[in-house]
Amino acid sequence: MTPDGALILCRFLFDGAAICLWGASAYLWALVPGELARHIDDRLGPWRLGAILLVVTTTAALLPLRAATIGEGWTDALAPAMLHAVLYDTDVGKAWIAQAGAVVLLVAAAALPSQRRQGALTFCSGLLLVTLTISGHAAMNDGWLRTLHRINDGIHLLSGGAWLGALGPVLLVLRMLHSPRWHTAARIALVRFSTAGHAAVALVILSGILNTALIIRAVPSDWAFTYQLLLSVKILLVSAMVALAVVNRYVFVPRLGTVRSLAALKSGTTAEICLGLAVVGLVAWFGNLQPT
Repeated sequence: MTPDGALILCRFLFDGAAICLWGASAYLWALVPGELARHIDDRLGPWRLGAILLVVTTTAALLPLRAATIGEGWTDALAPAMLHAVLYDTDVGKAWIAQAGAVVLLVAAAALPSQRRQGALTFCSGLLLVTLTISGHAAMNDGWLRTLHRINDGIHLLSGGAWLGALGPVLLVLRMLHSPRWHTAARIALVRFSTAGHAAVALVILSGILNTALIIRAVPSDWAFTYQLLLSVKILLVSAMVALAVVNRYVFVPRLGTVRSLAALKSGTTAEICLGLAVVGLVAWFGNLQPT
């Protein structure tokens, strides 16, 4: 595998794990009734540990992979001079330092007692996502425009991550509807997610439009550039996710009392997760490409 291919894979794994940690933690902390949130949090324990380990290992791998892609290939991955140059002389290095600091805070948050852990994980995983705005295409601008671009990137990451990352716990909440003990709390959690989802989807769309305007200042229609082609595919996939979310919210959620609607809602949520992971993969791919 080339350094570029390894970097794309590493970014996909890191982004996916960070998004899932952020979305799941924020949903359980802010929208799920307390006792049910603790129950689901316990069930997600092994998954959360795996996601944190993935974030730690991919963060450790990202710096040498960046050195390899910027330098002469794998021989520069662990070259001290190249690592030093990348770390201290590039926006990528500054982003990695901030990312590593956020990862340390995330690991510390995961070790807190259960009553404090969810809020701390929400804050630290959100901070981890925001560090991604330090590098990337926002760096192509200067002054206030760079600041605006980074703020918009942060909104896009947090809103999209909140939507996609919460879908895993939502599947568990759907299963709780069968339980007399959890039925009422699960229904409340689903209604709250549906309501908050309107804001998340709106922010994803608006911030995505602004991002496109800031980067290529046009509709991404010049498919001779791989960036614009992949961005167009991303837009198509996000549109499909939005369509599924609308159907779930306005067709199946009001009919949760029927077995068929519940099964359809589970299938629709699973499809949203698959589409969302495809979007994360595309972003990991075209994130370092030249847009024009």
